[in-house]
Amino acid sequence: MAKTAIVYWSGTGNTAAMADAVALGAKEAGADVSVFGPSEFNADRAAEFDGIAFGCPAMGAEVLEEFEFEPMFADVENALAGKKIGLFGSYGWGDGAWMRDWEDRCVSAGIRLCADPVMANYAPSESDIEACKALGRALV
Repeated sequence: MAKTAIVYWSGTGNTAAMADAVALGAKEAGADVSVFGPSEFNADRAAEFDGIAFGCPAMGAEVLEEFEFEPMFADVENALAGKKIGLFGSYGWGDGAWMRDWEDRCVSAGIRLCADPVMANYAPSESDIEACKALGRALV
């Protein structure tokens, strides 16, 4: 059974709803799923999982949340080679630059994304939820 982690930060609940859908998709595909906040996850813990989905909304000038999520992701970034990785998050302004920058950062670091990142403008729509479930299935 594949071990999958969902690691996310959510300020308004929109990214949390997306995380729930990613977890559901992974469970439906047969994975053993664990869900973490950024303060509960690190490079050592990353080694325990076959697939990891990271979720973070756009903050400030379209960047990852700077106090908890960004430091955690910087810590685990070098431990993600060879794993199935997925990205998701919500935004309320801008055009999704934070996600494109995050995806480019992963690709530049040699991280293999198992699916296209999922972005929701504000609260996730039904199609966003379905895309999150598909992301969860792709992690398995």
